[in-house]
Amino acid sequence: MNRLSKESRILIACEESGAVRDAFIRLGYTNTYSCDIKHNPHPNHIQGDITEVLDQFCYFSNTHWDMMIAFPPCTYLALSGNRWLYNKDKTKNVDRWDKREKALDFVRLLMNAPIDRIAIENPMSVISSQIRKPDQIIQPWQFGHKAQKTTCLWLKNLPLLKPTKVVDKGEFVTMGNGSKMPKWYSELWKLTPKERAEQRSKTFKGIANAMADQWTREGN
Repeated sequence: MNRLSKESRILIACEESGAVRDAFIRLGYTNTYSCDIKHNPHPNHIQGDITEVLDQFCYFSNTHWDMMIAFPPCTYLALSGNRWLYNKDKTKNVDRWDKREKALDFVRLLMNAPIDRIAIENPMSVISSQIRKPDQIIQPWQFGHKAQKTTCLWLKNLPLLKPTKVVDKGEFVTMGNGSKMPKWYSELWKLTPKERAEQRSKTFKGIANAMADQWTREGN
C-alpha cells in the first residue's frame, strides 16, 4: 500500500455538498475529486456514474485511486425508512424491498472497490445488520458542532477519527405530535423538501476537516 502524499489521488463519492472534497483540497491534496451523477460546477468534480469510475484507473493519471470516502444515498438504507417496507394491509412493499436490496448491493460494491483506503459513511442503517457493523459511530458535537446526528463509519486501512472539539450536544425541541427532535433538524422543516434533503445530507464542516486532517497523516 502506497503512503499518502500531496500527489495522492482521493475520490469522494456521492457527497453532494463537496465539503469533504474541499477539506482535502484546502490541505493541499489537489488531486481530490468528487463524483456524483448530479452536476456540480467545481473543477474537481466528475459528473458521472461512480460505478464506472471505480473500475478504471484514476481519470487523470495512470494509477489507481489511493483513497475513497463514499456517502451512499441513505433513502433505502436508513432504519427510519423501515416503516415503508410493509403496506398498510401488512403485505410486503415489494418495490421498497427491491430498492433496499439494490442499495445494499451498491454499498457492497463500494466496500469491495480496488482501493487501498476506504471509508463508507451512513446514518444508522441496515448496513449494520445486512453487511457488517460499523467500525465507528460519531456525532457532530464531537467535532465542534452543537448538534446530534448519529453517523456510522465503515473503514478499510483508515484509523478511527479522534474527536477534535467536544461541545454541548445541542438543543432538542418538542414537535406537535409530542416527539423530540434536534433543533438544527427541526429548523429544516421550514425549507422545501428538496432543500431539506440537501441540508440534511450535508457533511458537518468539523467532521469533513477531521477526515482530511487525520486520514492523511504520516503512517496512513
